[in-house]
Amino acid sequence: MLSVAEGKHRARFKCQKGRRWNSNRLTAQPPKFRLMFPYKDENPTERPAIITVAIIIANALVFILLQGAGAQGPLARSVCELGLIPGELLRTAKPGSGVELAPGMACLVGVAPKYWTVITSMFTHGGWLHLIGNMLFLWVFGNNIEDAMGHGKFIVFYLLCGITAAATQTLLSPHSIVPMVGASGAISGVLGAYLLLYPNVRVHTLIILPIYITSVALPAWVMLGYWAVLQLLSGLAGLSEIQKGGVAFFAHVGGFLAGLVLIRLFASDEVLRRRPTPPAGYYRYRSLG
Repeated sequence: MLSVAEGKHRARFKCQKGRRWNSNRLTAQPPKFRLMFPYKDENPTERPAIITVAIIIANALVFILLQGAGAQGPLARSVCELGLIPGELLRTAKPGSGVELAPGMACLVGVAPKYWTVITSMFTHGGWLHLIGNMLFLWVFGNNIEDAMGHGKFIVFYLLCGITAAATQTLLSPHSIVPMVGASGAISGVLGAYLLLYPNVRVHTLIILPIYITSVALPAWVMLGYWAVLQLLSGLAGLSEIQKGGVAFFAHVGGFLAGLVLIRLFASDEVLRRRPTPPAGYYRYRSLG
């Protein structure tokens, strides 16, 4: 789809001298905490995180093999071909319209919606830092959620959170022609589930200030609550620019809410009852139904 539209639209590779790389793509960025970077938690698991590790490997392989390990041409092409374009998916954008992703390479809207990009966009990233940040968060928080529901359920849970995240961003920017990529919509669902199950678990975090770096252990509710509020406020502040690209804040919000809701259906009571400190908040939540 990069530089080639379907039907009678022709390839579009225009060399534009003096133009710089245009990062005009909508990325579901790593769940940013500004100056806070979690790197481990005090939350042992009973089962190995097979699916969490498999998802991390799959994302890394896609980036290396299909995205050229971040090389400009392959990266731009893969973002266009594998990323989700809201206006194309909903048929609200004119076929042949597009956005420049790299000098001389424009991503054009196709005639037919590419529904599979709802899934492929979850495994596509905009650069090394984007990939590493997302996979770090998945590793820190994903193993416990996989442990709480089992391997098979975790695959379904992860994909459903990612689909909900993509749907949220798409419905709020239905005319956007900017490709959306990144795993953090799905990972935001993992964060929502973690907040509900383990709000008091200590998460070790690097705090980076201009002249000082330290490590502290914070309750999960402090870190994840701060993150959720930050995403919502950032999304609301950027509503007027939502069609133009940038960080897909509402994908994060949608995925997070999906995780909060779906964990009730996917978590295993048997596993949770065996934990040293049963998640009382989770049981109160289940009792509401």
